[in-house]
Parts: sequence; C-alpha cells; structure tokens
Amino acid sequence: MTISLQEIAPRLSFGNFRGDFFGGITAAIVALPLALAFGVASGAGPSAGLYGAICVGFFAALFGGTPSQISGPTGPMTVVMASVFTSLTAADPKNGLAIAFTVVILGGLFQILMGVFRLGKYITLMPYTVISGFMSGIGVIIIAIQIAPLLGYPGTAGVVQSLQQIPAMLTDINPVALGLGLLTLLIVFAAPPKLNRILPAPLIALVLCTLISVLFFSDDAVLRIGEIPAGLPQLHGLHFDAKHLKDIFGYSIMLATLGALDSLLTSLVADNITRTQHKPDRELIGQGIGNMVSGLFGGLPGAGATMRTVINVQSGGKTSVSGMVHALLLAAIVLGAGPLTEPIPHAVLAGILIKVGIDIIDWGFLTRAHKISLTGTALMYLVLILTVFVDLITAVAVGVFLANLITIRKLTDIQVQDMHAVTRDDGGDWLLPEEKDLLHQGRGRILMFSLSGPMSFGAAKSIARRMSIVKDYEILILDLSHVPRLGVTALLAIETMLKDAVMQKREIFLVGARGQVRRRLECIEIFRQLPPNRWMGDRLTALNQSLQLLSGVKMVWEPAEDVASSVVPSEGAEANGRVSDYRPTPHQN
Repeated sequence: MTISLQEIAPRLSFGNFRGDFFGGITAAIVALPLALAFGVASGAGPSAGLYGAICVGFFAALFGGTPSQISGPTGPMTVVMASVFTSLTAADPKNGLAIAFTVVILGGLFQILMGVFRLGKYITLMPYTVISGFMSGIGVIIIAIQIAPLLGYPGTAGVVQSLQQIPAMLTDINPVALGLGLLTLLIVFAAPPKLNRILPAPLIALVLCTLISVLFFSDDAVLRIGEIPAGLPQLHGLHFDAKHLKDIFGYSIMLATLGALDSLLTSLVADNITRTQHKPDRELIGQGIGNMVSGLFGGLPGAGATMRTVINVQSGGKTSVSGMVHALLLAAIVLGAGPLTEPIPHAVLAGILIKVGIDIIDWGFLTRAHKISLTGTALMYLVLILTVFVDLITAVAVGVFLANLITIRKLTDIQVQDMHAVTRDDGGDWLLPEEKDLLHQGRGRILMFSLSGPMSFGAAKSIARRMSIVKDYEILILDLSHVPRLGVTALLAIETMLKDAVMQKREIFLVGARGQVRRRLECIEIFRQLPPNRWMGDRLTALNQSLQLLSGVKMVWEPAEDVASSVVPSEGAEANGRVSDYRPTPHQN
C-alpha cells in the first residue's frame, strides 16, 4: 500500500492570499498566549509550547488534509505530555527530557503510519458518550492543575497531587497572583464578542495583566515565565533506554491516538463551517510529520485546534497558506520578541488555561445526558472519572469496550425479537396466510425456524435456546430470507442445530440463503451435503415440499428442459437460492 508524494502534499494555492494572510495573523495572535500557557503547564517550559506551535502548525498545514485547519499544542495533548515529562524525568532525571521528546517523535511516526494504512476513517468511529466523557475529563484536569498557579504556587502535573495541596495553599494565598488570575478570568469571560473578533480576549488579558504586574508590583511578587531562549532551538535526537521501552511506546501510542482523534474531530468542525470535505489519511500524515519535527526541535506535540481553526476561517483563511502564515509569525516572535514574554505571570496563564478547561467541558451534553439515556450518562461519567484519575487511554479503551457491549446487547435483543421457531401459527404477522395454512396442516410435524437481520455472535446463544424448546418435529425449515449477513459464531450455532437434526433423522430445507450468507453456509460440510432440492427460494415452496414428504411423496428432481440429468443449476440460480431450473416429479414409495 503506497501513497505518492503528490497525494501527501496538497498543492499550495495563493488565490486567497489576502484572506489566508489575515486569517493566519489572527490565529497566531490567539495561539501565542495559549502556546506559552501550554508550555508552562506541560513542565517543558514556554519555549516548548512555542516550538510546538511553530513546527506542528507549519508542517501539518503544508502536508495535511484539512486546508483551513490551524494546528498546535492543545489541552488534551498538553495533559498527556505533562504526565510524560513528570514520569520520565522522575524515573531518569538525567535523560528523562530526551526520552520525552523521543516519545513525541515516535508519536508522530505512528500517526504517519495510521495515515499510510488509511485508518483515518476509523479514528472517529467512537460513541459520543465516550468522546464527551474524556473531553470533559480533560477540561477538569486542566482546571485542577491550574489552581496552584492561580493561587501563586508552582503548578503540578498530577490531578490528585494538585487537589491534595489545595487546603495548604488556601491558608497562604498569594494575593497578587490571585488578583491577576481573577482579572484574567474576568477579561476572557466578559470581553464583548465584537471586541473579541478584533482583539482576542486571551491576548488582551495577557498584555493588560502583565503590564499591571510590571508597573505596580516587584519582579518577585509573583512567579513569572522568565527567560525564553532566543534563536533556533536545539535538535533532540532519539534516545532509547531498554528499561523505559514499555513506557516510551505506550506513551507514543497514547499521543498518536489522542492527537489523531483531536485533529480529525477538529477537521469535522472545519468541514461544517467551510462546507468542504477533509482527507483524513492525509491529515494524519501531516499531523505526524509536524509532531516528528516538533519532537526533534524540543517542542510540544500538537493537533488540530478547534478554536484557532474557527477564528482562522472567520478571518478569511481558507487554504493551508493560513496555517503556514500563523506558524511563521510565531517563529518571528520567538526569534525577535522573546524578552517581551519574560515578565508574564504564571497566574495570568493559569487564568487563560482555566477558561480553556471550562470551554472543553461538554456542558451541553452534561446537562441533558440523563434525559436522553441513563446508560449513556453512566458511561460518560465513568469515562470522565477514569480520564481524571487514571489515564486517557484506559478511559477511552474501557469506554469503547463497554459501549460496544451495550450496542451488541441491544442489537441482539432486536435479532431475538425477529427470531421465530414455531410448529404452528404463533399469531404473528410474519407468515403469509397461505404459509400459516400449510404449517397448520403439518400438525406440529414441521418446525419453521426464521431468522431476520444481521446475525452476530450475540444471537448464537438465542438460536441454541430456541431450538432446545422445540423437540417433536420431523422436518426443519430454516428460513434465512431476511438475513443479509451471517457472523461466524451464529453460523456455527446453526451448524450445530442442523447436525442435531440430521442425527435425529429429520429432513431439512434451507430457504432464502443468498450472497454472503450462502457463501458462508457452503463453507461448512453439513451444508454442502444437502441435496440441491433442499435449497429453496421461498417458504411457501418449502412448506409444500414438506407436506408432500409427510404424505409419503418422495421428491426426485429432474431437469425442467429435457436436458441431460447431469446438468446443474445455473450459477446465478444457485447463488440466489432459486430452484426454478428444476421441476418436481412425485413418485409413490
């Protein structure tokens, strides 16, 4: 399976350059405070956030499959990266940072492989309850770990540790930090929408609160970002350690999966507002390239950023040029304006991130989930709790597993409702009047077993249970007319049923098997042993033949058109389960 370079790299278009330029500039203004905040929150430093925004933003735009998308560090990716830095540096203080950036590089490589193997269309096949649960959980994590910086203390990467420290911090709050943080929150929440479209509220809060802290308070009154290295970043090579291989690959897969999901969900949002269609596999390759480059230059991993993408589109951005302009402007800031970011207080960044966390929480679904489905609500809260107190991959894996079990159970219930095993009319309307009459004439000696809908493994147990109820019959008619697909487990359950019927010397008619169902049946020996005159096209014919058998008439099938008896039914007739190429000739025993 190969993808050409022409497929990977979209053709750059400058037909909308003015709109793309202003869209990219606006997105960069919004991205600047967020990149700094995410860098600080991750534990890698503000420069890591800026390098991540530049690398992922530029290369995901150049090689990605969503033209209007703006990529960079996001809340979910930062939460995971904070755990990566904390655990790896604690396990190996000397090489922990190098190993963490190796994780970022490998995460990008895994995303590229996802795109190469065309897994993009499967990434977003996830129940909304699971998506809502883990996104809300990420919002809770961001809020929890920013409480300490808001109160004037160094931040921590762990939710439990952060929550445990709150009582002690509340006894000795830094009033300057808290005041600046609350003022930041007031600005980002209260900024008028019209003003927000001209100057983003996070940027207003960042500049205004930083100026207040510089003009009215001393440098040591609050924790500040400090010096940011100017110039080009240092390259980070791959660093592997045998004792950390499990953690390296585990975290890499976690980052790749979360980044893919985060990016493709943002791509869907971009599709909705631009009325376009993104290319998921190309997008994964672009995101992977961006994350690999980001890891090489010591940047945070990134993904498609919903808010920045929407702002880009609203400002006129339509093509990948806008994402590249956004990244280049951030690069210019890093190269020339580093000293301007040094006095930014951590409390101001905490206020900006708390707003991000609140926005990530899925309030719309949280407030009405219980009205829609109690099961879905319970699943969502379970995923939320696992996300906050365990980890994202466990939360998503458990959520998807339970959601699939619930779905299979509901599908099985539907399949069982349409499953009928009767020897006389059961009062339902699934049999035609003529069929009911013929079945009644059988006087309980004919068992009609009808299945309907796709037969999954969940229906196998019900098939066996239904058959065990009815014992006294001489002829089994198995109706598969309304079964479009047959699972392996259901197939084996049907095989067991027919073997029991053969052992008890019962006659068997198979009705309506076609397409995938017939092909599956013909793979099993007992079905291949059935003579051609036992594969019927409809129930009425099968019932007529059954009554003739019961009355002592043996059916011998001869060619309908005076041709040699060795002629077999046409391929099309056999494939469709028809018997029109043959005619019955009754012979008395």
